[in-house]
Amino acid sequence: MLVSATEMLNKAKAGHYAVGQFNINNLEWTKAILQTAQELNSPVILGVSEGAGKYMCGYQTVVGMVNGMLKELNITVPVALHLDHGSYEHCYKCLEAGFSSIMFDGSHYPIEENVEKTKELVKAAHDKGVSIEAEVGAIGGEEDGVIGMGECADPEECKKIADLGVDFLAAGIGNIHGKYPANWKGLSFETLDAVQQKTGDLPLVLHGGTGIPADMIKKAISLGVAKINVNTECQLSFAAATRKYVEEGKDQQGKGYDPRKLLAPGFEAIKATVKEKMELFGSVGKA
Repeated sequence: MLVSATEMLNKAKAGHYAVGQFNINNLEWTKAILQTAQELNSPVILGVSEGAGKYMCGYQTVVGMVNGMLKELNITVPVALHLDHGSYEHCYKCLEAGFSSIMFDGSHYPIEENVEKTKELVKAAHDKGVSIEAEVGAIGGEEDGVIGMGECADPEECKKIADLGVDFLAAGIGNIHGKYPANWKGLSFETLDAVQQKTGDLPLVLHGGTGIPADMIKKAISLGVAKINVNTECQLSFAAATRKYVEEGKDQQGKGYDPRKLLAPGFEAIKATVKEKMELFGSVGKA
C-alpha cells in the first residue's frame, strides 16, 4: 500500500537521517529498489520523472506496476511513489493516476507565480492525502531537457514557499543533476543553514545525490536534509554491469541472450548501489 512521504520524512528529519528517492525507469529498476528496501527494512521513495513516466507508457502503467509489486513481493516497509520535477499539468495527472506524492517544480517561474501555483497544488494534493514537494532555486545540470547551472536558493523565497504548507522543500544549494564537473565548487552549506533557519522543522531535499562526497552528504543531513535523490548512480552501475556481461561474451553462452539473464547483473548492481546509499543516508532499519 503506497503512503505519502510526509510521515517518513518528518521521522527522518527528527532522527537525523535521510530517506533515499531512487528514480525508476522500468520493471527491473522498481523491483531492485523495492526488494533492497524490504531487505534493509528501510523506507523508500520511488521517483518518476515525466520522461520516465512517458517511457513506461504513462502514469497509470507505473501505478499499476508498483501496486502489483508491493503486493506480490510482500513489501511491508513504507513506500511513496513520487513525481519528480513535475510540471503543473503533470502534477494533476499523477494525482489522478494514484501517485502518493508529487513534486511541483516551479523554480523557473517568477517567485509570485511559483507561490500561486504551489498554493493551488498543495490544496489539491492534501485533499487526496498526497504529499507535495516544491522547489526554489534551480538545480543545475540537465533534467528532461532543462539545463541549469546550480543556483543557490534565496532563503526568504524558501520561507514564502514553505509557509504555503508544502510537506518538504528542495532548495538549490549548488547541487546539480548527473555527473559533477571537475570544477564543481561543492555544496553551499551556508545557504542550506540559512534555509533551515527560515523553514524550521520542514524536511529539506537534496537533488542530484550522485557524486556528492559522503562527508558532504552527512553534513547536509545534519543541516536538515531528510530526502536525497539518486538516479544517475543507479544508471551508471546498471550500465557497467551490463557492459561487462556482454563484453565477456556471456550473452552468447547457452541461453545468455534471454533478457532475464542479460539484465540480471545490472539488476544486482542497482541493488548494491541502493544498499550503499541507504547505509550512507542512515535509513537502514528505520521502517
